Amino acid sequence: MSLSEIGEWSEVKLDIIKEYATAYSIILDKQKRPELKHVYIDAFAGAGYHVSKKEGYLIWGSPLQALLIDPPFSAYHLIDLDQGNTEVLELQVKSRTSGPYDPNSVYIYNADCNKILLDKIFPLVRYKDFKRGLCLLDPFGIHLDWEVIYQAGQMRSIEIFLNFSVYDMNRNILHRDSSKVDKKQIDRMNKYWGDESWKNVAYSTEGNLFGLEEKTTNDVLARTFRQRLKKVAGFSYVPEPIPMKNSKGAILYYLFFASHKPVAAKIVTAIFNKYRNR
Repeated sequence: MSLSEIGEWSEVKLDIIKEYATAYSIILDKQKRPELKHVYIDAFAGAGYHVSKKEGYLIWGSPLQALLIDPPFSAYHLIDLDQGNTEVLELQVKSRTSGPYDPNSVYIYNADCNKILLDKIFPLVRYKDFKRGLCLLDPFGIHLDWEVIYQAGQMRSIEIFLNFSVYDMNRNILHRDSSKVDKKQIDRMNKYWGDESWKNVAYSTEGNLFGLEEKTTNDVLARTFRQRLKKVAGFSYVPEPIPMKNSKGAILYYLFFASHKPVAAKIVTAIFNKYRNR
């Protein structure tokens, strides 16, 4: 296991998630009639630490930052497919002798999030049981099944942050000549998007005098996916996502947020606007 290097855009993302998760926990903790239990879910938790690509210093990852939020979540579900990551994460959790959270409320899974979220974790956060969840879906790429996003939207009890990786899409799938794209990459995109309708968005012959296929822009993809989160997954509120750019100004991914609560969308919109030009 080696600690992942992250750029400044990822540091901004961590700040955004921490800021909202803190507000979320404060609001849910005050809810008494009825009393709600709120949980934190990190589907690609990593080892708990990263290394700054620019400066070389250690940065706490999203799961360790979540553990320090006060008031604490009632439970923390931390998932990673890499056994080395989960072993280091377990050591980090066990080594902490103080903090607002109960160590017995932390559950770490060396598993595929696409399966364990649907089979084991989401069923623990049912709306009718007065449970609520904040779920971070932040893979390095589009290694996520649409069914996870869809079920989160249908449950009404779960809010999500989602990494929409246009970098992965542009590099491996959205080539200028769609006929040359590897079938495995197309299948991966189908799983992430939920069907093949992305092809109608990604490529168009409209406006081309010669009827040639042209690739669409990142913004068009993001706008269409935003509507998909609303109309297909069923989230009531999906604020305009924030584009995360590298030092050259290229968009690597869009950070989406989706919820069923207007106050949640209002808070996230303010946070996104705060960081949008950083």
